[in-house]
Amino acid sequence: LEVFAEKGAEGVTMRALADAIEYSAPVIYAHFRDKDAIIQELCHRQLRDLARAFANFGALDPVERLRQIGYVYADFAVDHPSHFRFMFLIPHVLPDDEELAKNDPERNAYAFLRQTAKDGLAAGVFRAEFTDAEEIAQLSWAAAHGLVALQNVKGANTWIEWRDARASARRLIDLTMTGLVKPELLKQPVARATPAKATSRKSSSTTRRRAAT
Repeated sequence: LEVFAEKGAEGVTMRALADAIEYSAPVIYAHFRDKDAIIQELCHRQLRDLARAFANFGALDPVERLRQIGYVYADFAVDHPSHFRFMFLIPHVLPDDEELAKNDPERNAYAFLRQTAKDGLAAGVFRAEFTDAEEIAQLSWAAAHGLVALQNVKGANTWIEWRDARASARRLIDLTMTGLVKPELLKQPVARATPAKATSRKSSSTTRRRAAT
């Protein structure tokens, strides 16, 4: 995963990957038919890890569950920009076993998101115009994904005065909840400590500069 995140999918060959992990190329081919098969496995493992992280919020009401799912997703994008780009900004085809798992909330992050939307519909928390769990799930995902993806791809453009990605993503997620949920049922965002994860030196220094400002 580190090799692909560092070099990008296009920049990795099976021979270079074998050298990096100190195996021979034939050994890798004994387990994976090609590079695409390795990419699929890496991405699906990460998606299962996200599903497990989302499951920590399973006891929350559907609105707060949606909000915290979005926060975790945005945190992952900010804390691991190369991994996020590798997983969510290039297309991947699901193999047969993952196709079967796509409806399992315990194994598939999107299935957990969609189930949360279904739970919200069953609880009657959404505005009357929102009746489709798939649409609610996709709107919620887009709110968490859009801003962090924009900065991931365009963040190096210095002609834009970028604001803090994590804070802005939370604002966008909260605004989306305001738009989806019945006003009388909307609560103030629940404070949540950001998980301690490794960030790049550049990201850390940027955060310190902005905090000082």
